[in-house]
Amino acid sequence: MTRDVSDALDMTTRRAERQLVPTNGTAGGSELPVVASYCATFLKPEMLHIYRQITSLRRLQPVVIAQKRENVAQFPFQELYLVRKSPTYFLRRIWHRQLREAPWHISPREVRELVRVLEKRRAELLHVYFGHIAVHLLPLIRSWPHPSIVSFHGADVGVDLQKRGYRDATIEMLNAVSRVLVRSESLRAALVELGCAPEKIELQRTGIPLGDFPFRERDAPANGEWRLLQASRLIEKKGLKTTLGAFAKFRGDFPQATLTIAGEGPQLDELQQLSRELKLAEAVRFTGFLSQPQLRELFYSSHLFLHPSQTGADGNQEGIPNSMLEAMATGLSVFATYHGGIPEAVQDGVTGILVAECDRDSLATALVECARAPERLQMMGGAAAESVAANFAQWTQAQRLEDIYLREIVSSRAERRLDATAKPRFSSCR
Repeated sequence: MTRDVSDALDMTTRRAERQLVPTNGTAGGSELPVVASYCATFLKPEMLHIYRQITSLRRLQPVVIAQKRENVAQFPFQELYLVRKSPTYFLRRIWHRQLREAPWHISPREVRELVRVLEKRRAELLHVYFGHIAVHLLPLIRSWPHPSIVSFHGADVGVDLQKRGYRDATIEMLNAVSRVLVRSESLRAALVELGCAPEKIELQRTGIPLGDFPFRERDAPANGEWRLLQASRLIEKKGLKTTLGAFAKFRGDFPQATLTIAGEGPQLDELQQLSRELKLAEAVRFTGFLSQPQLRELFYSSHLFLHPSQTGADGNQEGIPNSMLEAMATGLSVFATYHGGIPEAVQDGVTGILVAECDRDSLATALVECARAPERLQMMGGAAAESVAANFAQWTQAQRLEDIYLREIVSSRAERRLDATAKPRFSSCR
């Protein structure tokens, strides 16, 4: 781009920003710019953070496009459009995964249907949630004449990328989108290593509604009845076997302690069997998935929160666990690992305790030492709540996301205006 064109674009962008950014609750004087969020399934129970993010927008009008809708009562949202999978979806998926070891792409019919919805709602930006979903939407991203954004959250960086076809397709998708959002600096580094242009990447933290998780100081139990908690999906990367192993050792010093594991997932039977083998069956409670009010109550009735994440055998990693941030906001002391983006939220010895992945002995030692020094737990709990308020407040993160959206929309409008004025005009000959 020449300097003259760049200067013209900057001037046009500044003019468009003055027209677009609302000062009295509206944009452009009347209508808010429309942002379409694509979620393959809207929404799984553990995707509350996405619902919070979409419904926090104030300077833009959110609409949602999905293939499937679930949990309507938990996630009410009026302006949602369902674009069903192509009848050939399963055949194409099997062919690509088994024969090509590459991701399938949406069909031309699906592209047309998605474009129809986007045009009907006059959307000016498409936000695709999760990188492994955006790879399938590459034909849409390439053909739609407005900016597209993809956000990575953790599991979508690493899984399947050891396969050449998936890796190449992900790089193609990263080149096609206008902006890439990540939940942590660790995810940024992973995408840069993969080949994403660093200047495309923006840090977009998880937003925690602090009003729902007010700070409350914890007192140590006088009788040694420590209540430990882990809230997560029951999958390998959450490190639940490490939690059970550490808890078994902790019980050697505090035999009245109990552990609650809140969540659902494929490891349930295996974890229940392990708890029996460790002779913990009477001390460990598996609650299944809990509603937000139930989980909050559990936060406030617990003394210690565990989340010893680890890299899964398939490369699955964390961004920053949402339940951990919520626990920290309430003042609950956190014991976690040097994994993914966790060290960006937990400063060892200040806002929590960090140990190496899969190190149940070090985790147990840290738990025992802190239980014997409850004043240290109170200091870390207070510092953790302050850190979440400073770095993960929902309103602050929503405003930051709106700023990113508006910059992309304004820049796109300016480029289209510049293209229109640059086209030569011919007079008709008679």
